[in-house]
Amino acid sequence: MAESSWSFAGTEPAPLLGSLRIPGDKSVSHRAVMLGSIAQGTTEIHGFLPAADTLATLRIFEQLGVNVVRGETDQLLVQGVGLHGLKPPTGPLDCGNAGTAMRLLAGLLAGQSFDTSLVGDESLSVRPMQRIIDPLTRMGARIESESGLAPLHIVGGRVLSGIDIQPEQASAQVKSAILLAGLYASEPTTVRELRPTRDYTERMLLRMGCDVRIESDLIVLQPPQQLAAQVWDVPADFSSAAFWLVAASLIPGSDLVLQSVGISERRAGLLRVLRLMGADIEVLNTRDQGLDVVADLRVRAVKLHGIEVPIDCVPDMIDEFPILFVAAACASGVTTIRGAAELRHKESDRLQVMADALSAMGVKVQTTNDGARIEGGLSLHAAAIASHGDHRIAMSLAMLNWARALPGTVLNVENVGTSYPEFAEQLLQRQAPLQISRA
Repeated sequence: MAESSWSFAGTEPAPLLGSLRIPGDKSVSHRAVMLGSIAQGTTEIHGFLPAADTLATLRIFEQLGVNVVRGETDQLLVQGVGLHGLKPPTGPLDCGNAGTAMRLLAGLLAGQSFDTSLVGDESLSVRPMQRIIDPLTRMGARIESESGLAPLHIVGGRVLSGIDIQPEQASAQVKSAILLAGLYASEPTTVRELRPTRDYTERMLLRMGCDVRIESDLIVLQPPQQLAAQVWDVPADFSSAAFWLVAASLIPGSDLVLQSVGISERRAGLLRVLRLMGADIEVLNTRDQGLDVVADLRVRAVKLHGIEVPIDCVPDMIDEFPILFVAAACASGVTTIRGAAELRHKESDRLQVMADALSAMGVKVQTTNDGARIEGGLSLHAAAIASHGDHRIAMSLAMLNWARALPGTVLNVENVGTSYPEFAEQLLQRQAPLQISRA
């Protein structure tokens, strides 16, 4: 049964000690399945994240005629069908809660010879899709949608042309949708970014033999004849590691090592921000895992202080802001966030939801259109807080209740399984005084 709420007993937490293995990166897992499906040959994926979002992507490609052999929990063999080998599905393709899946698939499916429909759950169906519909339409795609929202009906058999475009948002998902459509275009596709964003798609395409020129804020893709299958080693997900980085910083006596976490420049903006706040995080055993730079992160408890978050860090930590709010609430002084308007278009309006949650617990928070001012170091009190079905909100509030020994309750936690299905179990393994109420 789905987990509907988490309640904490309010007892002092035990120090976080030893080491912890974090599940695989969600962004990489999505892309490894997608690109493996349209490659020539068999793609091996090690460290795949078996969460609801990524399993939705896996099921979609099986509906599109791709054979996937599942080995151990985090190992897959994807038997690619080539750029033009996907088959028409017999019904709509359900992305569940996965915005990455829907946006990237829209680009990839725009170049197919058959029609497809992409649907999602209630949360995904109110997230903005016009941002990918507009550039794909410029490339010649035809995507039918009501008010720029899912469901999306993608008309097949269209002739796509390459474009030179600067998307209005600094978004890895928008960029990736355009590049995936560019695989099927008749001319090169150029994407000019407002600010550099997560670059897994272009780097994976480059490794698969695609002619891709990658500069700091410019990507030029030449349409390939084929893509070569690869072996992908998926790093541990920095976004999931972020909850433990903050918890171990806050819980006295903690000395925790998070193993093999992806820390590429475009991925780990929160690492830089936490260090600016005074966090004691040591990067150990750094190595190149082929797709990503990974390292073991040793974090020890320390008193944090507020900062003005550097605006150039924002695109590289967009998924980590809910847990940053927690760090800011527990730090001394004021933390100021700017340039993060994208947070209002996630699974929830993360700026407002986190501000409301912290305010209900005694934190002084003021929001702006693109940020917030958080006054930390105040006395907190317990409350029952709705996570609005947002997995990162739920996990962030859980860490706050645990680290500050608050007898609070986090409601609507079902969607944690979209990115980190082991989260509650790992809390219990670390002696968190957690009671799980199931629907």
